[in-house]
Amino acid sequence: MTDSDVQTHLPRPTATRPLLGMTVLVVEDSRFASDAMRLLCLRSGARIRRADCLLSARRHLNVYRPSAAIVDLGLPDGCGAELISEMVSAVPRVGVILGTSGDSFAEDVALAAGADGFLAKPVESVLRFQSEIIAHLPPERRPGGVRLASEEPVCPDPLAYRDDMALAADVLGDDGDERMLDYVTQFLRGVAVSAGDIALQRAAEGLAEARFEGRPTKADIARVAGLVQDRLADRVAI
Repeated sequence: MTDSDVQTHLPRPTATRPLLGMTVLVVEDSRFASDAMRLLCLRSGARIRRADCLLSARRHLNVYRPSAAIVDLGLPDGCGAELISEMVSAVPRVGVILGTSGDSFAEDVALAAGADGFLAKPVESVLRFQSEIIAHLPPERRPGGVRLASEEPVCPDPLAYRDDMALAADVLGDDGDERMLDYVTQFLRGVAVSAGDIALQRAAEGLAEARFEGRPTKADIARVAGLVQDRLADRVAI
């Protein structure tokens, strides 16, 4: 089923809710980043569905076809670019496919996979969110007239950030799994970028650099784990 199948029964976009009637599939493993997307969709009038991994996203796509998909590139079971490529070649195609990440190189990867556009994290601006989706809609689907978007950035629930820290703590406590250590390192960097948590971002980047250069990582892992525990204990506010 596609959104266009029921478009005639949906309310039409308005100046304050230009994505009314649309469904956005957000493929994102971070609960904090997902909550930001939830608020952006809410303010824009769109419905949101979330998948936290490639497997879950594919299950969603087997059941319905969203109006737009926003795919994080770093996922626990693979790279989001794989899913972007699959959606680009699928028939019917998802109307708007965007990549998202906090990594500087990720935009090139997403666009090479066929994404229509890219949202660099943190994604806080309602206007930027709406504009990136609307710019890639077919002309007949773009809302007409003036759009009225709030300049106030969205503020995700801090409890969602603690959920992300709890996930990271579990993975960091699982010694010997090199693949998952690489995953949690990029996960924490992305979450920290979204939350503006500079200390954690730098610690995660330091760990990633040490692993890339083949240096001992015990001290870097301990530093990252300590910062994660501080946030779980609410000693650091974001």
